[in-house]
Amino acid sequence: MAAEEINEDYPVEIHEYLSAFGNSIDAVDEMLKNMMSVSRNELLQKLDPLEQAKVDLVSAYTLNSMFWIYLATQGVNPKEHPVKQELERIRVYMNRVKEMTDKKKAGSQKVHLLFFFHKIILW
Repeated sequence: MAAEEINEDYPVEIHEYLSAFGNSIDAVDEMLKNMMSVSRNELLQKLDPLEQAKVDLVSAYTLNSMFWIYLATQGVNPKEHPVKQELERIRVYMNRVKEMTDKKKAGSQKVHLLFFFHKIILW
């Protein structure tokens, strides 16, 4: 969608919103092309299990969100579709991964504090 192009089929007031939406669609398309240019196995080999889980969850959430949008554009209420439960299920797992990440960070911070206090005590 060209930024300068104005279609008279819709109110002028929403032109900015539609233009921003078009730009967002282009950005998503570009990200998907980048993501699909590397094989999943190749990508996951470089990551630890927690990072692999994050990639899988974000991918699943993104695809289901896009399907939600598709349903809405087809006149189907996505709140009454099974995709809503799927998004909620993915969110539960995302929260679990976040908790694990937070615990991991807290554990490494405790180690740093122990070294810091140990250093103070020795000096």
